[in-house]
Amino acid sequence: MTVTPLPPVAVPAGDLSVWPARTVERPDGRLYVGGVALDELAESHGTPVYVLDEAEVRDRCRAYRDAFPGADVHYAAKAFLCRALAHWVEEEGLGLDVCSAGELELAVTTGFPPERILLHGNAKSPEDLRTALRLGVGRIVIDSPAEIARIAAAVGPGERQRVMLRVTPGISAGGHAKVRTGSDDQKFGLSLRDGHAQHAIARLLGQPRLRLTGLHCHLGSQITDVKPYLVAVRRLVGLMARTRDAHGVVLSELDLGGGHGIAYRPGDRALDPAALARRVRAELAESCAGAGLPVPRLIVEPGRAISGPAGVVVYRVLAVKATPERFFVAVDGGMSDNPRPALYGVRYAPRLIGRRSAAGPRRATVVGRHCEAGDVLAEDVPLPSDVRPGDLLAVPVAGAYHLSMASSYNLVGRPPVVAVAAGAGRLLVRRETQADLRARDVGL
Repeated sequence: MTVTPLPPVAVPAGDLSVWPARTVERPDGRLYVGGVALDELAESHGTPVYVLDEAEVRDRCRAYRDAFPGADVHYAAKAFLCRALAHWVEEEGLGLDVCSAGELELAVTTGFPPERILLHGNAKSPEDLRTALRLGVGRIVIDSPAEIARIAAAVGPGERQRVMLRVTPGISAGGHAKVRTGSDDQKFGLSLRDGHAQHAIARLLGQPRLRLTGLHCHLGSQITDVKPYLVAVRRLVGLMARTRDAHGVVLSELDLGGGHGIAYRPGDRALDPAALARRVRAELAESCAGAGLPVPRLIVEPGRAISGPAGVVVYRVLAVKATPERFFVAVDGGMSDNPRPALYGVRYAPRLIGRRSAAGPRRATVVGRHCEAGDVLAEDVPLPSDVRPGDLLAVPVAGAYHLSMASSYNLVGRPPVVAVAAGAGRLLVRRETQADLRARDVGL
């Protein structure tokens, strides 16, 4: 692929604060990520196209590793996973947490060490558990009482599987009601309040083929305040102390999950990993000292905070339509490649790329191509008033929960993923074609 070289000095135009750190804009309006012009990627790979900045992913892995020395940082694969990303994460010294046999198989066949992988899930299938045990996954996070006997029965003679227990600490945190997972009224984990967590611990300790190493919790997603994590530390250390008092067992690991909030638009709040680490470590040390416990090994599970800001999606404008109420800009993607606005009301900051416009801004609603009124990608955003069919729009912070949640609604194939680094782009995940979609339809 031919790449137009960057100018000696990049001239900024507009706020690039939520874009990958090395993003630059030329005076002609062309935007470069990883040294590659986004309009060139659109021409060579078609649109929509996801662009993933490898250096940004690696930088964010290192930032977490530096913020949490001595802890285990596991990338949450559900945010987005492909072979290349698993390889980058492994090279940067992170572990992985997965939610299915599919995610686990992909990671291990890429060469990811299974002992550095945790398996999650509130309703793990028999195939999930068989695959985890066959591949030798490092931890299985137990989410319900029924899993205890199922896993114990599946472990081979003379073997012992390490497990953790997911606890619901009764904390409501997160950017939307649908992503708050630490409260008592949802499907995940075992409650501290009603005694189910304590009962499960007693059952686990009675299973000779299972080794309970610690406690796990996950409070929610898009959390921008440190305080919920501090409350979780206090409550889980309290449960560890009660476990020691009741059973004489000192648990050695504490997993606080992820959910670290990022900025999707300039000015949005975000959670600083270094500040989080500093305050969590202080709280953990103080709580353990008060309970007379040794400090357990800490585990954190960032997902979107690593891959989200590293991704950009590029669309082509197909139609422009003005009504008395709105100015619509329709693009060639939509809720099939990004369902988050429809699910959670998430707001993005798209921008025109590939040319410089002298026209004044106009409030626009960027919509997708799908047969749903709710197929809206960005609402009430400023775009040049001369935006027209054929133009390119780019949306930053598209590296998490876009392709991983994508569908083939209206039989529209899912977009490709292109990695950029040091002025070159390479295809990681190819576009889903009509032939792919037809191949799954085997009956008449």
